[in-house]
Order: sequence, then C-alpha cells, then structure tokens
Amino acid sequence: MIPYKDDNPTRTFPMVTLLLIVLNSAPWIFFRLQGDLVYERAVFEFGMVPFEIFHHTNLSFQHFASQYLHYYGQVPGYPAAIPPLLAIFTSMFMHGGLVHLAGNMLYLWIFGNNVEDYLGHIRFMIYYLVCGLGAAAAHLLFNAGSQVPTVGASGAISGILAAYLLLYPSARVHVLIPIFFFITTATIPAAVMIVFWFFFQVIATLAGGAEGGGVAYWAHIGGFIIGLVWIFFRRIRRPPRRYYRPGF
Repeated sequence: MIPYKDDNPTRTFPMVTLLLIVLNSAPWIFFRLQGDLVYERAVFEFGMVPFEIFHHTNLSFQHFASQYLHYYGQVPGYPAAIPPLLAIFTSMFMHGGLVHLAGNMLYLWIFGNNVEDYLGHIRFMIYYLVCGLGAAAAHLLFNAGSQVPTVGASGAISGILAAYLLLYPSARVHVLIPIFFFITTATIPAAVMIVFWFFFQVIATLAGGAEGGGVAYWAHIGGFIIGLVWIFFRRIRRPPRRYYRPGF
C-alpha cells in the first residue's frame, strides 16, 4: 500500500514539515549537480558508517568505491570527510536516490503535518530528531561491523508514523494498491495502513536480516518504537484533537 493523501485537516501551518522537506531535498539536488561520483562520495562521507563509529576512524571513499561501486578510476575530492559521530546527524538528511527521497518526503508530508499540529513546531522538530537518533542507535546495535553508509529520513519518519497511529488511528488515508500489473485505490483507517507497514518491517527484518536488500529495517523499527514511547506518555498529558470524518 502506498499512501498519497489523508482526510485529516490541520489547524496550523506545517512550517517545520516543509522545512524538513527542503532540508532533505536540498543535499540531493546540490550534490547531483556536481558531477560523476560526487553524490556517491557525499552519501559515503555524510552517511552513518557503523564501522567508523565503533572504531573511531574514517574509511577512505576509494576503499568504498572499489569494494561496493566497482569503480577504480579517479575518485573526486569533494566533499571532505567529517567526524563519524557528526555523520549520525547528517545521515538523516541524505538519501540514496530520487525514489528513496520522494518516498520519504511523501510520507513526511502526509503524516508529519498532523503530528506537528499536535506537538507544536519546536517540539515536533525535537521529536523528529530524537526518533532519527533512536533509529540510528537501533541500526548501530545490529550492524556494528558494517562499512556500508546508512542514509535517509526513514527512521525519523517511522517515529512520525507511530505518533499518527496513536493520535489519529481513525483518520482516513487514501492509498494505492498494486495488484499484479494493475493499481487500484482505497480509503482505509490510518491504523490499518500503519500496522501493515510496521508488520512488513518486522517480516522483512526476519527474512532478510538487519540490512536486507540494502534497507535498514532495524532503523525503521527503532524509530517507530521511540516514537510510540514518546507519544504514549505525551498523549496522557495532552489528549489529541478528536478526528472528525468529513460530513460528520
């Protein structure tokens, strides 16, 4: 199921959600315009590499390029390496490709605006970063020796899905459903879509390992759990705005 909109209006303008979309999109656009292999190096340097963090070192991009990209020519000298711990933060705003970026930003826009509406702008930004850090911690825990850079906002957005699940489980979400060579649409409760999404993350983790198919599923699960815990206790103190279906 691929969501493309929801029927859950907001009371406030989602300025932080839009800012996060810009902050995630700008690096992809900027580095893609720099030339051959520059973006690949940017992903490596600004991505989180577990081996670097646990060994307090910076691996060379030449090593990565030859091992994973099968590239043995001249490696571009831009950008410069950054400290591995700093890469935990910068990795949240880098993406592996256009599809990766577009998918994450679609989820961020659909579900982030309502969570921002509930938490407020500043708390929403803090929540986003905390869920991203929780996702990074989960990935590091299960991939300590990995030399593959991890990038993307997926962990933080997983936390946003967890918040939406607790706050607006009855909100109606419009989804695309691929059936073999056809695509149909449906409108389903947010709880159904998000629980299905989380179930898929768990199954994919069990079937393909912690980093099956190049996807950091443990990061998704970690961000989701951190988000659930945060919003569960926050919700006790401040009940969410009740969701009303259009026409009711």
